[in-house]
Amino acid sequence: MSTQQTERRNALIDGMSVLYRNLLALKRNPALLAANLAGPIGLVLVFGYVFGGSLRDALPGSSYREQIIPAAFVLVAGTGMVVAASAAAHDARNGVTERFRAMPMARFAVPFGASLSQLLLSILSIAVMAVVGLLVGWQAHDGFARTLAGFAVLTLFGYALTWVGIFLGLAIRDEEVVQQLAPVILAFVMVSNAFVPTSSMPAWLGTFAEWSPFSAAITAVRDLFGNAAAPTGPWPLAHPVITTVAWSIGLLIVFAPLASRRYTRKD
Repeated sequence: MSTQQTERRNALIDGMSVLYRNLLALKRNPALLAANLAGPIGLVLVFGYVFGGSLRDALPGSSYREQIIPAAFVLVAGTGMVVAASAAAHDARNGVTERFRAMPMARFAVPFGASLSQLLLSILSIAVMAVVGLLVGWQAHDGFARTLAGFAVLTLFGYALTWVGIFLGLAIRDEEVVQQLAPVILAFVMVSNAFVPTSSMPAWLGTFAEWSPFSAAITAVRDLFGNAAAPTGPWPLAHPVITTVAWSIGLLIVFAPLASRRYTRKD
């Protein structure tokens, strides 16, 4: 086995160790897991029942709940970015990152393990949301293969956002500051076609929303689940699956190395 292959193998093993550490922390603090699942469930129920009347008018053409639940899936991916940022900032501020740096571990292993733990938490959240969504009237219509593809695209997009969150957390290094920035991050997520068509927005804002990765992801999962008419509009919305995959790969290419380098920096 070459030196490069050995390094990759060791990085993978170290990453699994970090994943185990994070999962063990969840096991010892089940309230944290419950809190992470309560948000997605509440999101489905709020959009399914509380805002139902107004959303029915804003999203014509099919069951408003069938269009809102895919949007809620993507919004949870956005909140996962905030959760990942908070966890990374917490570890950095409390000296956990420094202790990991002192250990003979690959520099990629710690953020990689953190991203995997957030990925598993996101998958669990989406699964719970899907069950609750079925109870409130959502369902996929285009068969098993396209439904599976929809969840795969959603998972890839959420995983890419996790790396953005890890980088932000390591760069900010203050959990309180991250929490203060959370509304700003979520506002960026909300500027999309989740709740209203982009054509109803001011021209400049509508253009921004049409090219937003969140609009592409929402349109992609709606299309793959068969919850909306065939996508039309600007290129990102007319080809939402390709656009979402491209955004996801681009974010991973940029932010995975940035997070790894930021992890190794000593402040």
